Amino acid sequence: MSTKQFRRSVHEHFLRQAGWCDGRSPLYASLCRRLAADPRVEALAPPGARWDFPLRLLAGLHYLALDGRATWDDVDAALDGHASFLSRFAAEHEVQTNEVRRSWALLPAFLVVADGRPLDLLELGPSAGLNLVWDRYRYAYSTGRWGSGRLELTGDDRVPPPPELLARSVSVARRRGVDRSPIDVTSAEGSLLLQSFVWADQTERLARLRAAIDVVRDEPPQLIRGDYVENLPSLLADRVEGAQQVVYETASTQYLDRDQRAALDDAMRQAGRDAPLTFLTTRSNRGKDYYTLEAVSWPDGERRELLDFDFHGAWLEWRRAGR
Repeated sequence: MSTKQFRRSVHEHFLRQAGWCDGRSPLYASLCRRLAADPRVEALAPPGARWDFPLRLLAGLHYLALDGRATWDDVDAALDGHASFLSRFAAEHEVQTNEVRRSWALLPAFLVVADGRPLDLLELGPSAGLNLVWDRYRYAYSTGRWGSGRLELTGDDRVPPPPELLARSVSVARRRGVDRSPIDVTSAEGSLLLQSFVWADQTERLARLRAAIDVVRDEPPQLIRGDYVENLPSLLADRVEGAQQVVYETASTQYLDRDQRAALDDAMRQAGRDAPLTFLTTRSNRGKDYYTLEAVSWPDGERRELLDFDFHGAWLEWRRAGR
């Protein structure tokens, strides 16, 4: 790629991200349009900078702001004075959007697939594991409540889950997550890193994240460093006797290529021959700003669309289970 093509690519990445930020983050939408035309940004971009470079750079700026080394009122000073840090941050840190509000959409799905046995949970790409402790939060829907945790999750349930579903109870036997770069939020550094990927002007979201970090610190889940496509067969072979195995993810599989996704499906198909398992997975919808949450049951591979929900869990629309 020529220098001119690289510059154009970086420019387009920022303009495209500005469009995604419109209506969600005025600060980042404005900054992305400004940075798209800033020659300093090109120098900060790693070779082959992808679509997520703007998010990585913004997270680096947010990290500096949270750490008291920069302010959003003077981004130019941060770009000039912390160029080496920002370049290194963007190159080393993948986007870590561990949005705990997604658990508000996940809970009804867990209640649907639970068969009365304790759950043996395995999350793919859990980041810091905030959505691995979903049963420790409390939930509010227009049709009822669930749980008694100190952090309450709620949103706009345009089509709410049925009240009889929210009357169900469920327990967890084990919770594991596998991630290439898990974040340990029991440390100050890990907590700061995770917070940096929240869009800085979304103060409610940031407060919710901090509350979830406090919950995780009470009893952290097991986070395994590794490639979950490669590790899945051995992880699925390690079962808790008498428990129902549930594998799930929120958004991480969209980064897999076709071969990786085929390997993932094959691992669950093979494991499902030995004992039933359920896979809860998000499907992105081309041109739409939401996910569809599906339940795939093995060994038969039956697929059920359970609900649609906002990328960050701000709203959900329940579908009739089994449709």
